Order: sequence, then structure tokens, then C-alpha cells
Amino acid sequence: MSTAPTSPNSATVVSTGIAGLNEVLRGGFPTGRLYLLEGKPGSGKTTAALQFLMDGVKNGEPTLYITLSETTEELMAVADSHGWSLDGIELFELAQVSDALGAGSEQTLLHAWEVELTATVQLITDRVEKIGAKRVVFDSLSELRLLAQDSLRYRRQVLALKQYFAARHITILLIDDMTGNDGERDAHLHSLSHGVITLERLTLDFGGSRRRAQVQKLRGVNFIEGYHDLVLRRGGMVVFPRLIASGRHAAFIGEPVSSGTAELDDLLHGGPRRGTATLIMGPAGSGKTNISLQFAAAACSRGERVAIFQFDERIGTLLQRAKLMGLDLQPCIDAGFLSIRQIGPAEISPGEFAFLVQEEVEQKQAKMVVLDSLNGYLTSMPQENQLVLQMHELLAYLNQQGVLSLLVNAQHGLVGTMATSGINVSYLSDVVLLLRFFEAEGRIRKALSVIKNRGGSHEETIRELRIDALGLRIGVPLADFRGVLTGVPTYLGAGDALLEERANAS
Repeated sequence: MSTAPTSPNSATVVSTGIAGLNEVLRGGFPTGRLYLLEGKPGSGKTTAALQFLMDGVKNGEPTLYITLSETTEELMAVADSHGWSLDGIELFELAQVSDALGAGSEQTLLHAWEVELTATVQLITDRVEKIGAKRVVFDSLSELRLLAQDSLRYRRQVLALKQYFAARHITILLIDDMTGNDGERDAHLHSLSHGVITLERLTLDFGGSRRRAQVQKLRGVNFIEGYHDLVLRRGGMVVFPRLIASGRHAAFIGEPVSSGTAELDDLLHGGPRRGTATLIMGPAGSGKTNISLQFAAAACSRGERVAIFQFDERIGTLLQRAKLMGLDLQPCIDAGFLSIRQIGPAEISPGEFAFLVQEEVEQKQAKMVVLDSLNGYLTSMPQENQLVLQMHELLAYLNQQGVLSLLVNAQHGLVGTMATSGINVSYLSDVVLLLRFFEAEGRIRKALSVIKNRGGSHEETIRELRIDALGLRIGVPLADFRGVLTGVPTYLGAGDALLEERANAS
């Protein structure tokens, strides 16, 4: 392929070195162009820039980091925090070249406003020529603005740098901390750049900070638009591309999925179908999680992989709960059929969570995904409208992959009129199972009914749900109810139709 492309579409690309960002950019940066990486302090610009250069070193390319704002010691500290070595990256700290500019040998610090801009740029181009750099990071433009002291002169100098690097087919990344422009984006700088990436750091009312990236422009490339969540962890920046469900359909047969309990399957005339989402809703303690565990255990017994994302309970508590209903899930975990992940909703972004789900489906071939619960997921993104869109895309993706999704949703209140947990996802679900407490003969019992089933017909009766040491049972249809849909059901029928607890023979 030509090293001097005549159009953006024919350009070779270089990796950014950042996991996920290449996917957003449809491969990486077209080579030999100037790119702007902007963001306020703390958004991850330096980390991203170092990853870009380290990727060049890995590919045998000469790389140069020009710093006007950070010292070499500060850059080394950033590298050490990630466990990196900066061997192979040429660090050019302009604060150490005062002698070359005639500042005097006794001066150890080069103040930006005391230096002639032309001389500074000449030093930069000389160093680029000396090492034959193919990737260059310029940190940062705020100091260049101070050197120029005039907006017109500043923009002319950036344009001159762009033309200089383009003629030598050098890929350059300009860093702008947006402090010299009153925190606003520089529209003229955007127009000069071939591509612009904005990093943001958001502080929530509770929990850790959230970071995200947005590609403002990338000429000639159909990049993935919108915001993409990212994290900074030891080892560098990781970007989670925004999930787009369209165009990701996998071939599958939408056959019914058995729960392993015949009476429960009969309610849906065979069970929920693959490629659908089932919402299990009801008050706390009504058996929602137990039903999802019954489906998971049955899938594992068939040799299918199941992924449970647990927002509310500890994994140990969940496994103990399963044992109390006769399900030992530890052998399923040991055999690799079951994965249970504890999710801290205050510490994870929706983008990262969607990535974890995709990883289970695409890399580990999960056929069933359990989200327990939507209430916990809600806390991971306070913006309700965005949450609906995220959930819609996630469920659409799972449906197209032929995965059965089980969504546990606890309604507010234990008795009386029930309310949703702040977001109504029932319209996104193909199957809705409704659980209620009811009173009969002075005892509190549980009722189960199917509200809807898009995949086919379903039973319209109300049945008792009983969970004991021998597992989950569904009773006969109960007709003599009053007030089921009001949330205060009362059973007025015969007592011999109700289920009693079974003792474990062992």
C-alpha cells in the first residue's frame, strides 16, 4: 500500500494503542495526519498519548514526546503507575534547553513567555529531523498559546506545524488541556485537525468518577459516533465502544428454553424462547432470583454456559440461597458452565457493563444472561432516559445473538400497591412473569402469573409458587382470588388446593 495516499480513504492506519479506541475509529488513525486530543486536566490525555507512542515503539517506529508542560520525572511517574517502561520513546523537555536559546547556563527553567516562538518551533523540528520520528506527541497547546501571545500568530504556527509534519508523513498528536481558551473548544484548531478526540471526566454525586471519550471528527472515516465510556486502570486506558445492536444478528433457532420444572414451563407453553427477554418482577422476597437460578441450573445441566451479573447480593449469599432450594451451583462454576460476576453499581459505567456482557456472549458463548437486578443497574446511571436507550440496545443485541435474557426487577413495597423501580422496561421484555404475596388461612404465600408472552400463547391463570428444600414447585390454578392486580390479593378458595412445604429426605 502506498505510503503517500492521495485520499483519506486510501490511507494506511496506525493503531492508537488503546483497547477499544481502534474499534471506534474503524481501525486507528490514518497515517501522516495531525490529530487533536483535548480534555480538561485529569481526563486521561497523557496516558492516552503515552499508549499511542508505546504502540509505535512496539512496531519499531521512532517516537517523540515533546513536552512544554510536564517534566520528564512527571512522565516517568505516570509510566510507573501503569507498570510501563518508556524505553524507545524520545522525551524532549523544552524546559531543559535554555542554553540553546541563549538563556544562560545558570537558568534551569525555561519560561514559555520568555522564549521566541520561532526559535522554539525550530528546536522541535530539529529534534524531529534528528531521530526521524514517525509518531510525535506535542504536550501541550496551552503553552504554545502563551508563546504566541496572539491568536492569529498561534493558528498560523499550528498550520505551519501541520504542513511540516504532513510533508514528512509523520502522525502527530496535539494535546490541549483547554485551559488557555476559557475551557471552550477551539473551533479554528478543530478545522485544522484531521481528527479530534475529546476526553471528559465526570464527577457523580456518589461513587467514583466517570470518564468518556467522543470522536468529534475524523475526515474520511465512518467512525462510531456518540460517547464511549472509558476507564483508567493500571495498564492504561480502555475504551468501551458504544453498543450498536443493528447488524449483529447471529443465526439461531428460537426454540423454547426449559426451566427444568415442568409446571413452570407449562405456564409459557414450553418456556421462554431463545432470543427473547424475560422480566421477572415482584416485591422483595417473592422468589424472583430463585426462578432465575432454576433456569440457570437447568441450562448448565444441558451443557450451556450461563452468565449471572449480580448487583445486589454477594456471590456467597447467592450460592447459599441456591443450596437451600436444592441447587448446588458450585459444580457448574467449576465445570465452566456458570459465571457469576459481582457488579459494584457505583463503580462501573453502563458502557463497561455492556462490554462485560458482550465478552460473555462472544468470547465465552453464553446462551443465557441473568441481570439481578435492574434496580442495581439503575443506580449505575442516574440519567433515566439514557438508561432506557442503553437497556434497549443491550437487549436487542442479546436477542439478535439468540441469548435468553432474564431480568430481575424488584418493585417498591412489600404489600399494597406496587410501583416500578423508577424505570419501566416491561415494554422491552418479551415475557413478563408477575409475582405477588397473597394471604390464605392466616398465612402469607406467593402467587405467580404470566402477564404476556410475545413468543406465543401462555396460561392466564394464577398459580401458587412454593420454594422449599427440594426445589421450586408450581401449584394448580387458583380461581378464588380477589384483588390480585391491586397488589393486595386474598385467596378465598379451598385450602386443599394450596401447597405445603416438603421435608428434605436427607
